[in-house]
Amino acid sequence: MQTAFVGFGGNLGDVAATFDKALTRLLADGGIRFRESSHVYRTPPWGGIAQPDYLNAVVRLDTTLTPQDLLTRMLAVEAAFGRQRAQEIRWGARTLDLDLLLYGDLRIDDESLQVPHPRFKERAFVVVPMAEIAPDLVLFDGSVLRDIASAHAGAIMTVLDRRIQPERQNETDSTT
Repeated sequence: MQTAFVGFGGNLGDVAATFDKALTRLLADGGIRFRESSHVYRTPPWGGIAQPDYLNAVVRLDTTLTPQDLLTRMLAVEAAFGRQRAQEIRWGARTLDLDLLLYGDLRIDDESLQVPHPRFKERAFVVVPMAEIAPDLVLFDGSVLRDIASAHAGAIMTVLDRRIQPERQNETDSTT
């Protein structure tokens, strides 16, 4: 079993509800266990394109899936919530963005997957939520997540009183 950190982002529709539903869908086929979520943060859009603010959060998962299989499932979940990567504008608005930030201590650099996620340490909307749930995590380069997050202390972010949670499935009473 490996620990993976997945970033959630989006700025179209009811993003907070989408996060819960997306996590539920991610967990649905097995091989992944939800451990915890950061708070959800409201952040300004990235990339200079006029669009609504984003909501961002990071979840910690345990998984038996390979990094590639986890990525495949994440991409399928994004598509199920309306994301069309081939037709979107880079850094543009989207219903859901899932990023595999870390997968254990693996380093992967191939055409379809880069882990750790490139430039994640430069982005407050990733580092600050991740440090909330894993402040003492030592990264691949020996840096400590708490220290990286403190360098982003002046970032424009609003912490919401909400965390991502898998939806509870309705249980049918078998006695009726």
